[in-house]
Amino acid sequence: MTVAAVRIPPLVDHHCHGVARSALSDEAFEAFLTESDAPAAPGTSFFDTQLGFAVRRWCGPLLGLAPHCAPGDYLERRRELGPAESAGRLLGACGIADFLVDTGLTGDLTSPGELAAAGGGAAWHEIVRLEHLAEGAADAAGSLYGFLDSLAASVRESARTAAGFKSVAGYRHGLDLDPARPGSGEVRAAADRWLAGRTAGERLADPVLLRHLLWSAADTGLPLQFHTGFGDPDLRLHRCDPLLLTDFVKAVRPTGCTVVLLHGYPYHRNAGYLAAVFPHVYADVGLSLSHTGARAEAVLAEMLELTPFGKLLFSTDAYGLPELYVVGAELFRRALARLLAGWVGEGAWAAGDAERVAAMVAADNARRVYRL
Repeated sequence: MTVAAVRIPPLVDHHCHGVARSALSDEAFEAFLTESDAPAAPGTSFFDTQLGFAVRRWCGPLLGLAPHCAPGDYLERRRELGPAESAGRLLGACGIADFLVDTGLTGDLTSPGELAAAGGGAAWHEIVRLEHLAEGAADAAGSLYGFLDSLAASVRESARTAAGFKSVAGYRHGLDLDPARPGSGEVRAAADRWLAGRTAGERLADPVLLRHLLWSAADTGLPLQFHTGFGDPDLRLHRCDPLLLTDFVKAVRPTGCTVVLLHGYPYHRNAGYLAAVFPHVYADVGLSLSHTGARAEAVLAEMLELTPFGKLLFSTDAYGLPELYVVGAELFRRALARLLAGWVGEGAWAAGDAERVAAMVAADNARRVYRL
């Protein structure tokens, strides 16, 4: 069975972000190719990474360039086309039918509707970032009780239209939170301390209020996404192992909330274990595939060792650059097709099962989890 013989249907990207509306400088473009918050070391380039190579390989031809064109040629062609034309060509070719967009990032980014329109009229849904809700409520609050009432109302209103919630508690504190639901007095005391010392726009990092957000979202019954694994230097990687959520996962199960573990790398096998042993836990490898590039097949194979096939989801975590949608989708499709074709070829799997699993992971699992 050849790679081409394994059909990968149009994808549901269950975790992604808007792309830049305005033209980017060369330095700003390169900054989206790394999780670092600093410029590349002198004499080096972020194009010289697995992700940088993948952009040149898969995106160059979509902009009328040869595969593996020089970075300077790629950036020049992007300037010639402009941000809107570049985004249209790239997003229109990525093969994503449905975008679930985390709207918690600020800046000159496309809205979910703009993103989907540039992708050829794809469908879209919003994922609401919990910490963003709390920070907005705090900026507008005139009192402690005004903040708590506004936050509760924001969670309720969001649940009416959103496909799910997202938490970046791993960035703000770490996933080693007390798993228990905080009491009302504990929440009031934490909110009073935070508001008293807070300046406008300050991020939420208080562990009690983060737990309050998680439980508030869980009570809605909507899926709750967690950032786990690697990211920019704001986090401490050893505190983002999804296994640290084990007790919370157990505690939250009676609410009916589905827990979705994003990214995971280098703890992706740990996320797969949690998905294997808890019926309400799902996992993906997200931007791990983009950043591992030519090694994406090996990473996806590790994820498929233990993760039940009905519990694995696709996402790009694309942000800022439409290129990240192309790379994430292309690497996922090729890695999945090669793995499944190989297993069929050696007789480990039946061809029909390979087709069925490909459809599950590419789209069907996400449609079921988020009730699309």
